[in-house]
Amino acid sequence: MAELPEDAGGPSGPGRSAKETVAFIGLGIMGGPMAICLLRAGHSVIGFNRSPEKTERLSSAGGTAAGSIAEAAANADVVITMLPDSPDVEHAVMGAGGVLAHLRPGGLLIDMSTVHPRTARLIAREGEALGIDVLDAPVSGGEQGAVTGTLSIMVGGPVEAFARAGPVLSALGTTVVHVGPSGAGQIVKAANQMVVAGTLELLGEALIFLEAWDVDRELAVQVLAGGLAGSQVLDRKAAPMLARQFDPGFRIELHHKDLGIAMDAARQAGISLPVGALVAQLMGAARAQGLGELDHSALLVVLEALSGLSPGDLTPS
Repeated sequence: MAELPEDAGGPSGPGRSAKETVAFIGLGIMGGPMAICLLRAGHSVIGFNRSPEKTERLSSAGGTAAGSIAEAAANADVVITMLPDSPDVEHAVMGAGGVLAHLRPGGLLIDMSTVHPRTARLIAREGEALGIDVLDAPVSGGEQGAVTGTLSIMVGGPVEAFARAGPVLSALGTTVVHVGPSGAGQIVKAANQMVVAGTLELLGEALIFLEAWDVDRELAVQVLAGGLAGSQVLDRKAAPMLARQFDPGFRIELHHKDLGIAMDAARQAGISLPVGALVAQLMGAARAQGLGELDHSALLVVLEALSGLSPGDLTPS
């Protein structure tokens, strides 16, 4: 396991600059602000998104809008993909008009999406055959971390490629760790998503429990945050849950997908994750109840239903 040095400068040499041209594919809730962070760090950024209007913010900030993935990749030294799911990444990277068909040999592809480890390993093999370095570098920290450039980034792939990626990754995150070979980043991200989902589930149960005993939940959350129960999940999600504000920072739809990856990888490894499986089922129930576009903290609504409470029964203290 390796972390980027503070200067995160990467190796030096002919043709290798700390400020390479970066193509950013996928400018959604996470990708859009991440691309802006790269601009602020002094990188040249070419952006592409299937919905062209999402490139306008990047263009206004000084970036360049590309009309296709091929155009973006052909003019870049480094390509970052930030897309919803494995099929999206496979199409964008390995399709006829994709990244690998147009990124020059010697280029670097960093997939920062959350996908199945086997997708990460497949893309790494395809890239290696073409002389392209590939890293899987999923992130944690949500929209807030994307905006502020304080994401936690877990990176799988060759150590040399990780060193080269230093100037780019250090503009996006404050915790950037090489966790192993290709696919390892995705394994760590799956573990992260289990912990986050489990914490959200127990936080929801705790809020219901406190309300049932007529305890001031805001005061109780202050105490919980100062003790061993404290966490970034509690710090960021308790107040919106109390206020029933479920504007998406990270959607239930995507967390449901991520937990599916974790459960599939667990089956592949022949291990049992009983609590993880339960939380995955609850997240699936939230999606089935039409909550998929809400923030994953809306898992609270499912837990309320299990206690026979309607969404209107619990209100902020």
